[in-house]
Amino acid sequence: MTITGSAVSDFSTDTDSPVVIIGAGHAGANLAALVRQEGFTGDVILLGDEVHDPYHRPPLSKKFMGDSLEQPLRGQGFYDEMKIDTRFGSRAARILPSERAVETADGSRIEYGTLVIATGSRPRRLNLPGADAEGVMTLRTLDDARTLRSAVQRGGRLVIIGGGYIGLEVAAEARVHDLAVSVLEREERVLARVASHEFSTLLTDHHRVRGTDILTGVDVVGLATDGGAVIGVELADGTSIPCDAVLVGVGAIPNDELAADCGINCADGIVVDENGRTSVPHVFAVGDATRRPVGGDTMRFESIPSAMEQAKRVAACIAGTPLPGAEVPWFWSDQFDLKLKIAGLVHHGVSVCRRGDAGAAKFGIFHLDDHNRLVAVETANAPSFFMAGKKFIASSAVLDPQRIADPDTDLRSCLAG
Repeated sequence: MTITGSAVSDFSTDTDSPVVIIGAGHAGANLAALVRQEGFTGDVILLGDEVHDPYHRPPLSKKFMGDSLEQPLRGQGFYDEMKIDTRFGSRAARILPSERAVETADGSRIEYGTLVIATGSRPRRLNLPGADAEGVMTLRTLDDARTLRSAVQRGGRLVIIGGGYIGLEVAAEARVHDLAVSVLEREERVLARVASHEFSTLLTDHHRVRGTDILTGVDVVGLATDGGAVIGVELADGTSIPCDAVLVGVGAIPNDELAADCGINCADGIVVDENGRTSVPHVFAVGDATRRPVGGDTMRFESIPSAMEQAKRVAACIAGTPLPGAEVPWFWSDQFDLKLKIAGLVHHGVSVCRRGDAGAAKFGIFHLDDHNRLVAVETANAPSFFMAGKKFIASSAVLDPQRIADPDTDLRSCLAG
């Protein structure tokens, strides 16, 4: 991948100069730990907007009603033990690449040898009447999840605008706790941008059987309110859906403003190469804020495994240790009794082979290119399918479609030839 924008003259790092990390989510907090693990001995400074210690994000949508909503990424005292200078509740306001310094909102100035931007993303909001009403929520932070939990505990009906993975995970958790839920999706199917038609259909059926009301091909035009609180969602066809709370899950916007303002090349995300380098010397970026090479494409790939892969490579660059190998992109989702794992890029496939029993909620959907190489696999409650598929994708294996579809054939013997 070629980085465009400001000329790149030097990406060397000093093994004892300060590393400043802006952002204390999965990418930033784990990077701080990995830098130490790789043997870096200089100062490591971790800045985070939130006052909370870094925490696991998956429970925010998957298990927000549980007792273990707040799960720290590291045990108490870890950052002190690793000599990581944590400054939580400190917002970076400006990057000064020519001075190799960061200014924070309180006026502090922090000089760096290497800077890593891990600012993540924020929920896309609706620009519609009533969108700012009480009871209209988004989900990104621990505080957001606590607000959502309170809304579910109050009861009534929750309307989720957006049929992506976050929306479906929240719907499943809410239904498990007997809340009435409607999911509204503008496209003709849920997960239209990220999943196959077959996978979308199976998940939709699984939800509907368990009481989730899913409406597709609908346009939301406004939110009805009473006394400043949301009471309904208005659709373009004149339908009004009464509700007590609304969760907006219509995608995320990368937090790339800091990078763009200091001259770093951005294009709906901070543009980085395979090692997290930006277009400005001594500045890396990782996580949801980035646009990175993935499976031959350049894209934003918002997942914890993706952020961790980037963090490992950047840590190696900073410490001057050998780079880890490239990983197959993957992510997971929990919905009701389904443990979903997906690897590869579905849109690269031209044909599909299904294996397993959708009725028994254990299946895999294998996507092949025009040479019968596996490019993606979508699985439910089938870890062996997922692991085999991931290995096949990594090796660009050519498979026999008939063997894949035959449940009596061991997956390891599905290689063509």
